[in-house]
Amino acid sequence: MTSQLAADRASRLRARAAALFPGGVNSPVRAFTAVGREPVVLERGAGAYVWDADDRRYLDCIGGWGPAILGHADPRVVEAVRAAALGGFALGASHPLEVELGEAIRQAMPSLERMRFTSSGTEAAMSAVRVARAATGRELIVKFAGAYHGHADGLLVEAGSGVATLAIPGSAGVPEAVAGRTIVLPFNDPAAVSLAFAEHPGRIAGVIVEPIVANAGVIPPRPGFLEHLRQATSDAGSLVIFDEVITGFRLGPGGAQERYAIRPDLTVLGKIIGGGMPIGAYGGRADLMALVAPSGPVYQAGTLSGHPLSMAAGIATLQALTPDAYAALEAAGVDLARGLAEAARSAGRAVAIGRVGSLLTVFFRPTPPVDAAEALASDREAYARFFGAMLDRGVLLPPSQFEAWFLSLAHGRTEIDRLVEAAAEAFRA
Repeated sequence: MTSQLAADRASRLRARAAALFPGGVNSPVRAFTAVGREPVVLERGAGAYVWDADDRRYLDCIGGWGPAILGHADPRVVEAVRAAALGGFALGASHPLEVELGEAIRQAMPSLERMRFTSSGTEAAMSAVRVARAATGRELIVKFAGAYHGHADGLLVEAGSGVATLAIPGSAGVPEAVAGRTIVLPFNDPAAVSLAFAEHPGRIAGVIVEPIVANAGVIPPRPGFLEHLRQATSDAGSLVIFDEVITGFRLGPGGAQERYAIRPDLTVLGKIIGGGMPIGAYGGRADLMALVAPSGPVYQAGTLSGHPLSMAAGIATLQALTPDAYAALEAAGVDLARGLAEAARSAGRAVAIGRVGSLLTVFFRPTPPVDAAEALASDREAYARFFGAMLDRGVLLPPSQFEAWFLSLAHGRTEIDRLVEAAAEAFRA
């Protein structure tokens, strides 16, 4: 009777949500459309686990889509947020915690000489593009197919993430004139970059790039590709913008720009720097950020930017990310990728694993993709079956072939072994 009541509760919640929200959700990927399952309604999380409205426990590989790098409800972060909340929520003015988090970010990422906090990665990416256009006096922006930089009009062109999952090339409501200011190129193709600059001399304001693609599945850059972007933009008098919303503080304190030794002009951050609270940030060279109001003519504002609770959660999270913590995350990623590959081989399944650090994707295709076109050729139906088999075994994966798996410090030896064991059964099922 108890389990029936729990199941009835979950069904009622889904029905109520369907009457309130488009598709019954507040972000498209949560609908589980691509994997043919009812959307999971998650009620709480602790460590590497989450519980749904039926009180069913899952080993979690979503991690809040990236920010839960310490695990869910880490006591250090919970206490920091609690203490900040006792001082009030949005106070409508500058706050000491803004300074503390900003200094911690700049120390880890020296390319952010100046920065501005926002409430989301979408706002931050949109604002960074605006700065690039203002700084150069040019209109065109280059992005890469499959990359997702938020849902601002000019960047929602051949995007990844939920857009790829639903096979939508862009979005209704985006004017052609706006989309026409965005040039979309294949990732990992330096010749295409050079050709774009040759065909549009003096017109490209900047190139925005996920240095490691993580919204078409995890696709690392080929050797020399990011270096080519840096050189091509410098030669053309345009800017390179690293979107490190996912990779920032995930791969190490300096993100992808530290790992690949590339200094971008502007950087976009989010997720981990807020410890699971709503946040975004953009920053870069001091002369560029001096263009932002009130110092300069580029307007951008936000009522909840620099929210004390987000700042507190971010500070507590970054303080916990020690060198030993990053070593543990790297080791977990290596062990999981190795175990998944062996499980697939034993079951006779042709899969490829894209991994950088604690980010990975199991692609249902024989070789790792180098760009979005190859990622889109993956067997989505096979992934959907695999997803369902893992869910039935108590493992929650991203409900899309084109999303990254996120590991946390709470994924210890027991959790990695359980993931591999469940995957071995799922591959054979």
